[in-house]
Amino acid sequence: MLGCLSRAGYAISPEPEEADIIILNTCGFIRPARDEAAKGIEDALALKRKRPDRIIAVAGCFVERYRPDLERRYPGVDVWLGVRDFDHIVEALERRPYERGLKTYLYGRESPRLLSTPSTWAYLKISEGCSHECAFCAIPLIKGAYRSRSIPSIVAEAGELAGRGVREVNLISQDTTYFGRDKGLMSELIGLLRRLIDVRGISWIRLLYGYPEEITPALLEVMKEGKICSYLDIPFQHADRRLLKSMKRSMSGTRALRLIEKIRKALPDVAIRTSLIVGFPGEGRDEFLRLKKFVREAQFDHLGVFTYSPEEGTGAFELGDPVPESEKASRRDDIMSLQAEIAASIQRKYLRRRLEVLIDSSSSAGSEGIVGRARFQAPEVDGVVLIDPSGPAAGPIRPIEKVEIISAEVYDLRGIVVR
Repeated sequence: MLGCLSRAGYAISPEPEEADIIILNTCGFIRPARDEAAKGIEDALALKRKRPDRIIAVAGCFVERYRPDLERRYPGVDVWLGVRDFDHIVEALERRPYERGLKTYLYGRESPRLLSTPSTWAYLKISEGCSHECAFCAIPLIKGAYRSRSIPSIVAEAGELAGRGVREVNLISQDTTYFGRDKGLMSELIGLLRRLIDVRGISWIRLLYGYPEEITPALLEVMKEGKICSYLDIPFQHADRRLLKSMKRSMSGTRALRLIEKIRKALPDVAIRTSLIVGFPGEGRDEFLRLKKFVREAQFDHLGVFTYSPEEGTGAFELGDPVPESEKASRRDDIMSLQAEIAASIQRKYLRRRLEVLIDSSSSAGSEGIVGRARFQAPEVDGVVLIDPSGPAAGPIRPIEKVEIISAEVYDLRGIVVR
């Protein structure tokens, strides 16, 4: 949307109070995201009341799923756009007619793009939608079936990003390992990775959100290539066999531990991130303790925990929501406390090591100094490397620097540039 607006001559303002138009791109995936989106709409409408000529536009998954209800609830919103209509933002704002997007809308390199991330890295979307039938997930209802982009389109966009100074591309999808299967093929992810390795200017390639069943020996082999970060984001969701069956997830906790062992044998320096759900219907004390034992044995480098949110239209919705919210929150906090202990132990192994660090912010960030990330840290979800700008290395900061780690916190590292 930013790319479309910029191409049409609109200037982007970082401050809502100063803007003539406020656009909210929303998520409707789980209840906390919907609550956050609703608050954002209310805040925007409060600004509109101060200046009635201000235009408010709301887009994204929340709109796609609940548009009729939202239109009744927020009559002050001027423009509504679902997930298929992003490229019509200009026509919608200017009240020009347009044909609604197809359910099979697929983002491509021809779509204009304005980077909103730091100049050194970018997300690179390789697909839209999802064809899995996880009982807890509403994404297929919102975005439709999985649709892979073409490899030439993705590679061309990576080249364009490199031309803008991007050094790291983070491949994103509802399932990166499913790439190509919607075309009746085996996964084409390995072929895509081999093509991306050849893109000049790109130094790091990171895979985000791959299903455990598709982490194959062939994929692990191609990940040994120098440009591909030794990093895997695998959403195991739980460890209890009965709950996983109810979730319509096929990999048990025992099999997951065997997979993790194979991954670490193939990629000794690998960092593994996972996401888990607590409070799913049927999760009692025994099931939760089984999950906690799994986390302790797996020793994940990074971990996120979601509390279960019942979603209309999903397979699990009819199971109700028997676990109280307070208990869900307690279980989430319990897992995260355990993970903090694990993470702190893992972090210590980086002390006095010299790491390749990609700079996210080359300007001084107050007392925190310069902010960067190592190969084992994904943007926005993992920790960072905080670099002391008064270190001994002289000269301007480069996009990728060698940094010696001098201290380790639970999630972040601190270091100095060495040359």
